Amino acid sequence: MKFFIDTANLAQIKEANDFGILDGVTTNPSLMAKEGIKGSAAVMQHYKTICEMVNGDISAEVISTDFASIVEEGKKLAAIHKNIVVKVPMIKDGIKAIKWFSDNGIKTNCTLIFSAGQAILAAKAGATYISPFIGRIDDSGWDGVELIAQIANIYSIQGFKSEILAASIRNALHIIKCAEAGADVCTCPLDSILGLLKHPLTDIGLAKFLEDAKKFA
Repeated sequence: MKFFIDTANLAQIKEANDFGILDGVTTNPSLMAKEGIKGSAAVMQHYKTICEMVNGDISAEVISTDFASIVEEGKKLAAIHKNIVVKVPMIKDGIKAIKWFSDNGIKTNCTLIFSAGQAILAAKAGATYISPFIGRIDDSGWDGVELIAQIANIYSIQGFKSEILAASIRNALHIIKCAEAGADVCTCPLDSILGLLKHPLTDIGLAKFLEDAKKFA
C-alpha cells in the first residue's frame, strides 16, 4: 500500500519524505487556504515546490465544476510537472472530464466519493485514483472502511484498474483497517502516519534494553 500525505504544509511534507516511506501528496483548496496560500499564481507555485520535494504523484485539485473549465484548468495543472495528478470532483461534468483526461494521457484522482456506484463510474471513465472519504462516512453514521472493502471487491471482480486511495483518514487504526480492506493508497495527516510507530510495549522494551546495556558500559 502506498502512503501519501494529505497536507499543503511544506515542513510536514519534508518530514514525511525524510522518513523514507512517502509515495505522494494530496492537497485541496481547504488545505491550501490553511497554509495562507491565496491566488492562482501562488497556488501553482506551491504545487511546483511540492513536486520538486517529492518524487511521486501529487494531486492538484480543480475548482471548476463545468466540463470545459475543468479540462482547461486541469491542463494548466498538468503542465506544472510530470508528477501532477489532476483531482476532479465526483460530479457529472467531472466524470466527463476524467474521460477526456484519460484519453489524453493526463492522470486523475476522482475525489469526494461516498458510494460504490460513484467508484464504478470513476473507474469506467479511466480515473487513475478514486478517493473515498472514509472519515466523513464514519461521521454520517456509516462504515467508511466497509466501503473500501466493497469497492476493492468490485474492482477485483470487474478488472478495473483505478487505484483505491482511502482519504479522510483520522487515525493510525484507519490506515491499518484500510490496508486490510484492500486500499491501494492511504492519504493521511502526518500525525496518523507517525501514530503507526507507537506502542507502549515498544517503549517499555526499549527502556529495558537501554537499562541492561548500561551494565556492559
